[in-house]
Amino acid sequence: MAEQSAVTEASTAAGAAVGARVPTVVADRLNVVYRVHGGGGKGNAVAALRRIVRRQKSPNVREVHAVKDVSFVAYRGEAIGLIGTNGSGKSTLLKAVAGLLPAESGKVYTDGQPSLLGVNAALMNDLTGERNVILGGLAMGMSQEEIQAKYQDIVDFSGINEKGDFISLPMRTYSSGMAARLRFSIAAAKSHDVLMIDEALATGDRKFQKRSEARIRELRKEAGTVFLVSHNNKSIRDTCERVLWLEKGTLVMDGPTDEVLKAYEKETGK
Repeated sequence: MAEQSAVTEASTAAGAAVGARVPTVVADRLNVVYRVHGGGGKGNAVAALRRIVRRQKSPNVREVHAVKDVSFVAYRGEAIGLIGTNGSGKSTLLKAVAGLLPAESGKVYTDGQPSLLGVNAALMNDLTGERNVILGGLAMGMSQEEIQAKYQDIVDFSGINEKGDFISLPMRTYSSGMAARLRFSIAAAKSHDVLMIDEALATGDRKFQKRSEARIRELRKEAGTVFLVSHNNKSIRDTCERVLWLEKGTLVMDGPTDEVLKAYEKETGK
């Protein structure tokens, strides 16, 4: 799991070498493995009980090595894009940094609290958008007073009320794009030590994308670190100055945005 720490202590030498740059995330030879349980056959429950008693592994368990020996250091004030083809391990890496997935081996150190925002982030479908704004704010550590002060800005930023009073309706009535915009708006209302955005900018029209990109730049100025997973290379170019390229769980390249994107586009044709 992500270890809140002493990233500064864990990378004292690196911090000294780069002067004022402050590390916020250190991944040290990180490996994440999923174990997928396959179907069984007749007598499967009895066989499973025997394996438990004998401490044997199930023959139907398949291991998927989603992140393989990944190392990097992220610094305060950086916006870092994560690119790669589907299944390359981008989302898994973010979940490991956020402490939502355990490491098989290696370590993740974070300075401050990482916050993961994805289009599949859980909101309460049976509650109204208004109630979700309040609960989302509380979950991020905001006070009732802070939420009240920022409530209208969150709603206006999301744009979900532009065609009606949708904020007072249950979330289940929202389109996937509306729900994603509200999630982003809630998360972006607070300054974060480390903010990780998984495909949030892929939803909504260009107008909302521009607002999102501008807000990410503001978050960077507020001394946070931003990670952005996106299949939209233009969003990466507009938002990030550094890119991590993953394929099959392995870090292929880590460097300036234009340099990495050009290599990626040449290799994949995307």
